[in-house]
Amino acid sequence: MDETEKDLLARCLAGDNSAFGSVVDAYQDRIYSFALRLLKDPVAAEEAAQEAFVKAFRAINSYKPGQPFSPWLFRIAHNACMDALRGCGRTVSMDHEDFPDLPDGAPGVDDAVGDSIDSAKIEALLGSLPPIYSEALLLQYREDMGPADIARITGVPEGTVKARLFRGREMIKIKLRAPDATV
Repeated sequence: MDETEKDLLARCLAGDNSAFGSVVDAYQDRIYSFALRLLKDPVAAEEAAQEAFVKAFRAINSYKPGQPFSPWLFRIAHNACMDALRGCGRTVSMDHEDFPDLPDGAPGVDDAVGDSIDSAKIEALLGSLPPIYSEALLLQYREDMGPADIARITGVPEGTVKARLFRGREMIKIKLRAPDATV
């Protein structure tokens, strides 16, 4: 992107519809990748990403300047993916379950899997998790977001995000210790 994100978003908010094309160019690979990892279907991921950008375009005036844009956009993409998963009849939420506010002091995925595991295996491990766990881990490690941003994106309390991160890492550790850890 030639312009700074802040300037580009200011143009979008001022009604310059053509500026939104640059926003799409800047984020389309990240949003598609996020959707693909959650939905595990290239066609569904493309549709969800497209739906996310259409909704973002229509709702651009709800974006608050001064707030990070990426979590706002990923929240819309998250909703599009959850709609797609619900449309397939897959269970996607445990939002009503009461999770304790766990400390997030567990080692990261990189620490857990070590340097000996290649990125393809990491992708397979993440893909083998239920969507609520893989989404939290993807947002933290691929998009470099903290629990507060992930909570805004997923619409669950920060404590729930921390629990999902912890449980997702624990599931990966268990899968790695399994004798048939071929994933």
